[in-house]
Amino acid sequence: MKKADVVIVGTGVAGLFCALNIPENKNVFMITKDSIENNDSYLAQGGISALKNKQDYESYFEDTMRAGHYENDKKAVEVMIKSSQDIIKELINYGVEFDMEGDSFSYTREGAHSDFRILHHKDITGKEITSKLIMAVNKRKNITVSEYSKMVDIIEENNKCTGIVYRKNGKTEVVKSKVTILATGGIGGVFENSTNFPHLTADGIAVALKHNIDIKDINYIQIHPTTLYTKQKGRRFLISESVRGEGAYLLNKKGERFVNELLPRDIVSSAILNQMEKDRSDYVYISVTHLEPDFVKSKFPNIYEKCLEEGYDMTKEPIPVTPAQHYFMGGIKVDTESRTSMKNLYASGEVSCTGVHGANRLASNSLLESLVFAKRGVIDFMSYIDDIEISDFIPDLAIYEYDEKIDEEYKNIVLDEIKRKDVEFYDKWCKHVG
Repeated sequence: MKKADVVIVGTGVAGLFCALNIPENKNVFMITKDSIENNDSYLAQGGISALKNKQDYESYFEDTMRAGHYENDKKAVEVMIKSSQDIIKELINYGVEFDMEGDSFSYTREGAHSDFRILHHKDITGKEITSKLIMAVNKRKNITVSEYSKMVDIIEENNKCTGIVYRKNGKTEVVKSKVTILATGGIGGVFENSTNFPHLTADGIAVALKHNIDIKDINYIQIHPTTLYTKQKGRRFLISESVRGEGAYLLNKKGERFVNELLPRDIVSSAILNQMEKDRSDYVYISVTHLEPDFVKSKFPNIYEKCLEEGYDMTKEPIPVTPAQHYFMGGIKVDTESRTSMKNLYASGEVSCTGVHGANRLASNSLLESLVFAKRGVIDFMSYIDDIEISDFIPDLAIYEYDEKIDEEYKNIVLDEIKRKDVEFYDKWCKHVG
């Protein structure tokens, strides 16, 4: 049996930033289902939103609320926006480089933003941030990372979380802890077509449902409007929101525009689905052929190269795109300190629901939300962690020996709950992307 002051499940930006904010005199044990960099944070293309100045606050707040259909938690939105500049400074201190125009940040805009307030590193912002945080974690002697390790359950004692059970190399392992943080990411792995890594199978959500931990808005699942169409099943390649933010057109099979490309993602996704049904097609087109080719290549080098690999030169021809499951606005219900309804259990990142996003996430708010509330969770539990004793209780491990059975059980738990909460969404989207 292993012991740690803090266990963190997941190595996206939420998990990594949690670990880096924990004092170095505390023992931190992190696990991840795949390699440390294979998480959705690493895939984020567009950027990270940030408050430009005091005058930008009301506009940024309103954009976030409007995109979320005003179902957002206003306090959480306020906390996120007002924390953004400090978070950006911390990232820069970890070596993160954002694109610049002279001595000033180069801001871009994405769908539903009324201003240019998104910081970026070319079109691989998530990779830039995540890789620099991984480098920092690897330097910390108090942090141990166990790759290819799958959490199969938390350990509950009297409505307190006292550790986790996980599987590695075919063996069931236990690590007991004072505090546990679930940063397990999204739910894309339960869909056949998603922009997420397939190993992100909503384990954190399933475990929370199993233990009657409060869940919020499980049916608020974002469908990204524009992923590169392919007949192959599996992870879809994302054509970033920022492509439309920089002026791309969405076209039907006749080459006609059919929607305002800068509307929120849910509206654009529904418009594309309707157009696909009218056209009797599995895709529509996105076009940047009216933009300067050198601008497209320099602004979106990763997307440009990927499209070339698939046989499309986006500077010369429209490319086929289709909606796919992308982001989970719901999740384990947490407060502004990332506390769940179970004692000593926190949740951060996409697995959590702070209420920031409401019914629909504003583009490029995800990385910021993850970082802000990850840090706030650490500040909260560090105020009492020294008063917690690690228990020696070990659950019956025999019930966790069958990986495939657990995977299927957890997938069904999540999908059944989505359907129970919102049959209309389930019928509309799960049949198309799942």
